[in-house]
Amino acid sequence: MSLLVGLTGGMGSGKSLAASYFRELGAQMIDADRISRELVAPEKPAWKEIIEEFGSSVLNSDQTLNRKQVGAIVFNDESKRKKLEDIIHPRVIVEERRLYERYRQENSRVLAVIDAALLIESGNYKNVDAVIVVQCGREEQIRRVMERDGTARNEVENRLNSQMPLEEKVGFGDYILRNDGTRESLKSQVGELYRDLRSRA
Repeated sequence: MSLLVGLTGGMGSGKSLAASYFRELGAQMIDADRISRELVAPEKPAWKEIIEEFGSSVLNSDQTLNRKQVGAIVFNDESKRKKLEDIIHPRVIVEERRLYERYRQENSRVLAVIDAALLIESGNYKNVDAVIVVQCGREEQIRRVMERDGTARNEVENRLNSQMPLEEKVGFGDYILRNDGTRESLKSQVGELYRDLRSRA
């Protein structure tokens, strides 16, 4: 049988690194962020809805969406954030399901992993066979994001405070990957989990 798994985590938790290890092992990856970028390409229905809601000031000169500007708007306005999510999330979920069905037709024992930062928030965790949460301590999250993005600590903390706390996400997890240690430790945990999931698929 095939298996559809959701992989999520908080900013700086190591979700993308875990996703890369699953990919190396042979899992069929479904990248929610890439899908959402494609959905808001110029002239696509979601792009048009976003322009209607936010105005043309959120466009770059080449008509692509200025994601940073949209992010700044929704960061400070809960109703705008909800509106943006209502435009994007349902479409992302439909496309993820379409890809999964395609992979299942190609391989009846496929192990597909949705890599999605907002797996819980979008409600899509209800549509998968299992949820994996990549977890690390808050201080480690802050340190990693500051290092990765060259961002000041208070800015990172503000961004973290606007997101669902990682501890809360852990409550939705069927499997937890602890990522406070080395890359090798995370890779080993992913390998073990992959073998376990493979035996079920």
